[in-house]
Amino acid sequence: MPPHPAPQWIIRAAAALLILTTATACEVSVNQGGSAPGASTGDAGDAGDSEALLDKLTIAKAGSMRGYSRDKFPHWRSAGSNCDVRDTVLKRDGTKVKLSGCNVVAGTWVSVYDGDKIADPSKVDIDHMVPLANAWRSGAASWDTQEREDFANDLDDPQLLAVSASSNRAKGDQDPSTWKPERTDAWCEYAQDWITVKAKWKLTVTTAEKSALTDMLERCA
Repeated sequence: MPPHPAPQWIIRAAAALLILTTATACEVSVNQGGSAPGASTGDAGDAGDSEALLDKLTIAKAGSMRGYSRDKFPHWRSAGSNCDVRDTVLKRDGTKVKLSGCNVVAGTWVSVYDGDKIADPSKVDIDHMVPLANAWRSGAASWDTQEREDFANDLDDPQLLAVSASSNRAKGDQDPSTWKPERTDAWCEYAQDWITVKAKWKLTVTTAEKSALTDMLERCA
């Protein structure tokens, strides 16, 4: 599997995940130059940068869902051999990960949204930080299929995260104005990552969404 450089958000979160897993004597597994994300360790400087990015985002009403289909965001695409982007995220975010070829068959994952510890990769969901349907309503409806595929498989930004199935299903396609992680100490990093993705992909935000993100950034130390 070709390596992917670790974004800074993964590196910032490594220390927090180590704290979460120390009690069970797990070692944080550094994969492809990074490690799994955990509780927020954002600081005031990071929050300031995120606020500046947020202020640059276009505010608009949510667009129509007409024509939307997950099939218009092809995922998970091949990452070499018989592996795909899902395997890449599982390997990156897990500890003590075991492989069969390049497929992830075992390991431990701590879901940053609710703190759940998962020991079966088949029970781990890969969450899109900005959900595909939300992206559709905020600009992706006008993209071509290649751009939507790139968005759905984005490993360069904090767009893909291994989490518990229950938290992922609870989140659905909601934005931060109607859904936030159960763990409030994850709110700072969640807001920063959401803003980073929306800014990178030039997606819009609603007034309520921007207000919620501003409030969440106040959690940053």
